[in-house]
Amino acid sequence: MSTARDTGPGDAPDLRLAGLAVAAWLAALAGLHQSATTMATLAAGTAGLAVLLGLHLCGLLGRPAAPVRRYGWIAVAVLLGVVCGAAVTAARVAVRDAAPVRALVEERALVTAELVVRDDPRPIRGAAGRPSTVLLRADLVRLTDSAGRQVAGSVRGLLLASDPAWRALLPGQRVTARGRLSAPRGGDLTAAVLSVTGPPTRHGPPPWPQRAAGALRAGLQRACEPLPDEQGGLLPGLVVGDTSRLPPTVEEDFRTTGMTHLNAVSGSNVAIIVGAVLLLARWARAGPWTAAVLCVVALVGFVILVRPSPSVVRAAAMGAIGLAALAAGRPRAALPALAAAVTVLVLVDPDLAGDPGFTLSVCATAGLLLLAPGWRDALRRRGVPAGLAEALAVPAAAQLACGPVIAGLSGTVSLVAVPANLLAVPAVAPATVLGVAAAVASPIWPTGAEFAAWLASWPAWWLVVVARQGAQLPAGTLPWPGGVTGALLLAAVSVALLLAVRRRALRRLVAVCAAAVVLGTLPVRLLAAGWPPPGWVIVACAVGQGDAVVLPVAAGRAVVVDAGPEPAGVDACLRRLRVREVPLLVVSHFHADHVGGIAGVFRGRRVADVVTPEWSEPPFGVSQVRAAARTGGARLRTVPAGWSWRAGGVELTVIGPPYPLRGSRSDPNNNSLVLAATVAGVRILLPGDAETEEQRALLDAVPPGAVRADVLKVAHHGSAYQDPEFLAAVRPAVALVSVGVGNDYGHPNPGLLDRLSRAGARVLRTDTDGDIAAVRDGPGLAVVTGGVPLGRQR
Repeated sequence: MSTARDTGPGDAPDLRLAGLAVAAWLAALAGLHQSATTMATLAAGTAGLAVLLGLHLCGLLGRPAAPVRRYGWIAVAVLLGVVCGAAVTAARVAVRDAAPVRALVEERALVTAELVVRDDPRPIRGAAGRPSTVLLRADLVRLTDSAGRQVAGSVRGLLLASDPAWRALLPGQRVTARGRLSAPRGGDLTAAVLSVTGPPTRHGPPPWPQRAAGALRAGLQRACEPLPDEQGGLLPGLVVGDTSRLPPTVEEDFRTTGMTHLNAVSGSNVAIIVGAVLLLARWARAGPWTAAVLCVVALVGFVILVRPSPSVVRAAAMGAIGLAALAAGRPRAALPALAAAVTVLVLVDPDLAGDPGFTLSVCATAGLLLLAPGWRDALRRRGVPAGLAEALAVPAAAQLACGPVIAGLSGTVSLVAVPANLLAVPAVAPATVLGVAAAVASPIWPTGAEFAAWLASWPAWWLVVVARQGAQLPAGTLPWPGGVTGALLLAAVSVALLLAVRRRALRRLVAVCAAAVVLGTLPVRLLAAGWPPPGWVIVACAVGQGDAVVLPVAAGRAVVVDAGPEPAGVDACLRRLRVREVPLLVVSHFHADHVGGIAGVFRGRRVADVVTPEWSEPPFGVSQVRAAARTGGARLRTVPAGWSWRAGGVELTVIGPPYPLRGSRSDPNNNSLVLAATVAGVRILLPGDAETEEQRALLDAVPPGAVRADVLKVAHHGSAYQDPEFLAAVRPAVALVSVGVGNDYGHPNPGLLDRLSRAGARVLRTDTDGDIAAVRDGPGLAVVTGGVPLGRQR
């Protein structure tokens, strides 16, 4: 008896164009970091080598040896890829570095710019709690300085705008704005950064495809308004990449579980839409060419719907490759089509060579073409049903291919990404197709659009549940080296595993080793009682450039003081501490680095009370706190100096500010709540971001011993604005500095750290030590970071 094979020798992937694509890509990537002259020289030299090798292969420069005849034309293709990538990037870099524009940038000139918006405006968080700044990518068509000198010729620019009018612009819109130029960070084709404060002056309407897309996107948002916040915010992200209504908690859950790609338009979105059309065409028994034409029409329509920005065009090219080849009846043409698409896209826009989204799209598509079919067929030969085999192979192949890139970018390896994406597979397609139907129907049949959105909300609900449960799993991600080193290391490990599992003995060895790692490492990681350490009295959470402090009340219950800049950081810290209930959340003041993560405190926890200072500035932070308390059902109130609170072993008293301070260097900082806490007999001082003015006012207003503490959470991330007499009055044994890695504020100040150390304090920093705990250890204090004791302070 013989068993039919699903694949045969003739189905081997065609890799002839892969060398050309990879060489062009790497040459373009190198060119973004080099001068135009260097890349032009490289292109010329490589072109000469390609010509010589081609003549040799043709027999015009002697008879080539057998190995040269076998691999020579592949080498020629690689050389031609280098020539094309280097030459095109050299030309674009020469435009970027043109002397007239560079002179204006070096002068930080104030200019009037005529520009064309290239992509959707994207809000980014402003500093110190101010309303979001808007970031736009644009082509700077003409620059006019204050002396009337003009520089014409389109160069790429990055705009940072504070006026809300910029948010309403569409790609393709021509506008004029006045602002100041500054230098970009480099590594791409951006020639200048333009910072503007005023509104744009529009010149005519945007192109009709963008207006049509805007109408359909607005209709989809209206159709989703009756839905719950999570599903209603997620559905536009699934369909058109619009995450403006997506709750931050859902966004963080998707990021933790490796499902972020679902919130942005990618090749998978295109594949779902075009695949649905292809299935309908085959159900109607349409021929290959008819099916291909219908797929093209659907593809063009979908690109218009989600706006034809460069990222969308890239996603369309990646997602349509495999389906176009299948529609034409030539599955083996998919990989050469991918290589050709990569080459064309990189040569048209060399900026894509350094774009992580482009890299992930290419890797995911390559994984689906190279790995998924073989894995699917292997599962089917072992008796797995066809549908289940496909569902298992596709996310596993995509995750394996994208894993090295994700590890390099994030410095982590997700253990839940594959199962989470596997569970998400059944819901993505129906949610996307129904969401597109809602958008298309919205202008002509609003009721039908709302019904389609309601139907789509059920698979969207399932995606939210999968992301939430996956994010709550402990040890869901493991640390990994970041950057290029980490990416190459994981790629090498992945290739080694793929080669090993081809042999039965090695396959069994790999399975045994993997099981040993999982069974041996994860229980230790999950069950070890090293964190939080027994007897802890305070933990300063590593939340980046911001504050989040936790004081234990009882098992699973804790007071939280401030919430850091992002929800994910404080939520992860509270999970590590196994905090399930927060009887009191204290907001020291309303700057974004203290309240931006407040949604993370409420995530999956009951918060009873939220207390804030009487100084209600800045307004943006105040509104964040009010919205979080209202949504979470917590009581919100302001408290003055003298207010106290007690529960379990925690006693809190507000000792500052003694009176409102006005006209200081930063009034919100200098009106921070200053808390004197006692936990299990250990005195703790939490001064928020109080600077010199509030510290001096506090010394004048309270008894001399009121600020004395065993543990000091150093004010304002260790800034230089500290009063020496205040620090001398506190005399801490332990000083904890909550500060972010690589921040550009100069925090913490080296002189301050030296002063604290010379006064006898043990100084620890969250940017270098991670989560920091002070532990009651007999008559003294032990200091623990990440579960590792660092010593005892008497």
